[in-house]
Amino acid sequence: MDIVIKLSQFLLSLSLLIVLHEFGHFIPAKLFKTRVEKFYLFFDVKFSLLKKKIGETEYGIGWLPLGGYVKISGMIDESMDTEQMSLPPQPWEFRSKPAWQRLIIMLGGVTVNFILAFLIYIGMAFAYGDLYISNDEVKDGIWVTNPAVEKIGLKTGDKIVSVDGQKIAHFHDLNEAISMAKTVEVNRNGQNQTINLPVNFISQLLDEGKRSVVELRIPFVVSDIPASSQNKELKVGDIVQSVNGKALQYADQMPAELEANKGKTIPAIVLRDEKQVAVNLKVNDSAKLGVVYPWKLPVDNLEKLGLYKISEEKYGFFQAIPVGLSHGKEQIASYGRQLKAIFTPSTGAYKGVGGFKAIYDIFPHSWSWEAFWNITALLSIMLGVMNLLPIPALDGGHVLFLLYEMISRRKPSDKFLEYAQLAGFIMLIGLVLFANGNDIYKAIAK
Repeated sequence: MDIVIKLSQFLLSLSLLIVLHEFGHFIPAKLFKTRVEKFYLFFDVKFSLLKKKIGETEYGIGWLPLGGYVKISGMIDESMDTEQMSLPPQPWEFRSKPAWQRLIIMLGGVTVNFILAFLIYIGMAFAYGDLYISNDEVKDGIWVTNPAVEKIGLKTGDKIVSVDGQKIAHFHDLNEAISMAKTVEVNRNGQNQTINLPVNFISQLLDEGKRSVVELRIPFVVSDIPASSQNKELKVGDIVQSVNGKALQYADQMPAELEANKGKTIPAIVLRDEKQVAVNLKVNDSAKLGVVYPWKLPVDNLEKLGLYKISEEKYGFFQAIPVGLSHGKEQIASYGRQLKAIFTPSTGAYKGVGGFKAIYDIFPHSWSWEAFWNITALLSIMLGVMNLLPIPALDGGHVLFLLYEMISRRKPSDKFLEYAQLAGFIMLIGLVLFANGNDIYKAIAK
């Protein structure tokens, strides 16, 4: 059932984005009286699952879920219809329209992507508001669980002062900020110090198989007790509050106590059903308890335990507009920084590039409209930015040639555009193979 829910969200989100992107091309084409021969969700290589012709346009659903397209008459696109291009230009064809109209048609798809993302963020600000933990509320510092983060010098208990000289207001923004940063200023034992991050820090994170940079410090909560565990006195949900007479506020304090008492049975106090209960913990020779505890807890649980204060902001409709617009701009800038890192080989960020499985994996196992719309908005931005790249076969490639035509007053020849389209298509196939190959490699390596 979990797979069905994830897959449903994945397909609904991608279908929505593809259809709206193509409508972004379709609508201005129709406004400028340009014939649209096909409008397809997914690709109909050799055959389609569903099709119906309405007027001059065939609408359909293809069987190959790698995107979608509109086929505009008189345009050199992925269909590579050279036969049509060899005939004299017709007034309803794309190539017969003024350059400024062709430019609007080509920019229509990405324009819709960005508008959609902004509208979703405005709607989410209005419907859900903001729920966050202020970085100032993290009084006892961060929890470092990633070996790559320890190597660069960050330690559990450090308080993040700034990242690249900028204050980070919300704790949940720290992971991305630090992963893309050059310097991090921390307060350690009352003293501020600056940590310089290596150029390939992203690569080091990916090599560890964990994207998380820092976590909130949480209590030692028993989440599972395997049948082989020697600690049957414990129960799922127990919160260990002290070990061998020493107070234990956070889970990261447990390993040192276990290491000092390995092979022994030690007294402990746990919080169970809001009551303190005395138990004995058996520590094995490997300094383990044989129970499972989580790396994260729901934020509302953390507030109930009195560890962190959750801030909540609600917005009226008109208040939500600037909040949503601001969030959208931040996400576009963030994705731009990620792309820059990916195309800079020294960062190693290209290792994190993923294909359809990576997109599928970010959807939750249970249905959540809040998560769905948040992911869809992010994917819409990604689709818009990616399509603006100046690669032939992408909208950005067509825009590049149109801008050249408008500036130079010379139109590239159809033969040149055909070769460019073919080169761009080969390049895109290579990128798709690389991204999805990365997914396969990571699945095998895991």
